Amino acid sequence: MANYKSAHGGASMLSRRGFIKCATLAASAAAFPNIALASLDTERSLSFNHLHTGEKLKLTYWAQGEYLPDSLAEINNLLRDFRTGERYTMDPDLLDLLHALQVNTGNHRSFEIISGYRSPKTNAALRQKSSGVAKKSLHMLGQAIDVRLPGTDLKHLHKAALAAKSGGVGLYTGSNFLHLDTGRVRSWGK
Repeated sequence: MANYKSAHGGASMLSRRGFIKCATLAASAAAFPNIALASLDTERSLSFNHLHTGEKLKLTYWAQGEYLPDSLAEINNLLRDFRTGERYTMDPDLLDLLHALQVNTGNHRSFEIISGYRSPKTNAALRQKSSGVAKKSLHMLGQAIDVRLPGTDLKHLHKAALAAKSGGVGLYTGSNFLHLDTGRVRSWGK
């Protein structure tokens, strides 16, 4: 089977970041066993409900140690910039984070998608309307997503995301969603 090409163009392999992620996972397994167990799955599946387009998707995106290119393409299509139709390669680490959150919360319902990929044009337009939109948003790199998980309290989902230490976590209680990204570990919101 062909290797999945990352957003950076290289074949997927255990990179320095991947090694650090595995080491961190092993070290935190005692404290967060459900997240650790997510990495041992023989299959990883996700389901989505895009709130702006009405599209729904349920699929296995990883099996037998490999990302499934056709499934990743379907996810990229669903998480496209719904305003412009532009598609981008979403970071598989982001999908793994979503999967780990489902395992950790015990909730395998569909994630409600508020925003996935954003084109630079869309990001600039949103920045003009809101100071809460970052100029160099990781949404533009396929490394961020704004979600809800029906059946899981937003603050509980927030705690689980913070515990994963997999990137940025923004809590937007006023709009009832969580921002997740695979950038540096940081958090904001209340």
